Amino acid sequence: MRKNIVAGNWKMNTTPQEGVELARAVAARRGEVAPQVAVIVAPPFTHLSEVVRATRGAGVSVAAQNCAAEAAGAYTGEVSAQMIATLGVEYVILGHSERRQYFGETADVLNRKMERAFEARLVPIYCVGESLAEREAETHFEVVRAQVEEVLFSLSAERFGQTVIAYEPVWAIGTGRTATAAQAQEMHAFIRSVLAARFGHEAADECTILYGGSANPGNARELFSQPDVDGGLVGGASLKADDFIAVAKSF
Repeated sequence: MRKNIVAGNWKMNTTPQEGVELARAVAARRGEVAPQVAVIVAPPFTHLSEVVRATRGAGVSVAAQNCAAEAAGAYTGEVSAQMIATLGVEYVILGHSERRQYFGETADVLNRKMERAFEARLVPIYCVGESLAEREAETHFEVVRAQVEEVLFSLSAERFGQTVIAYEPVWAIGTGRTATAAQAQEMHAFIRSVLAARFGHEAADECTILYGGSANPGNARELFSQPDVDGGLVGGASLKADDFIAVAKSF
């Protein structure tokens, strides 16, 4: 059975104190969200441990926004998957469009990060998505297919079964634009068909695919009603507990 998930990606926002306050506010209202919906928050590295403590026992999981491609060593400024896991973090976001665009993350780098995540027993939330230019050139299906195949197709069936996917139309992140529910469903169904060709229809049908393009309280219900949209990787709306909980209650 695929999971319904709402994950809040705080990006480079909140101080440690602000983050703990936000996490506590989310935890305090977790009971308003259906128990079968997994609620995840992804704070910056600087307050992962404090947010884990603030949400412990509340039914809120914690994700890191990234991890290093190496297990350990002379990599100044990097944070390993094992370091993250020892804090009680359960998930890690990999391949976010901002990491690809601003930090040049390639398929090779992401394959190594996926390996490190699984070694540390973290659940990867692997992001795919096209730019506005790619959408307008009508190459969006080819772009997303390549992003799926170059990383996920190297996974064993067991590891694939532990992976969450997030589709991000890059042109709808932080721009105020949002893919229509029909556009989101079309791409999610396409991703599922690509996965089915590699892992089989049953495994593909059980894979959780999140929508990651500016989901908010105004559009979440329609987005989440689509048969292949299993939840959201939420950006700006996750920085206010009221908005984040409203999105999580949209199933």
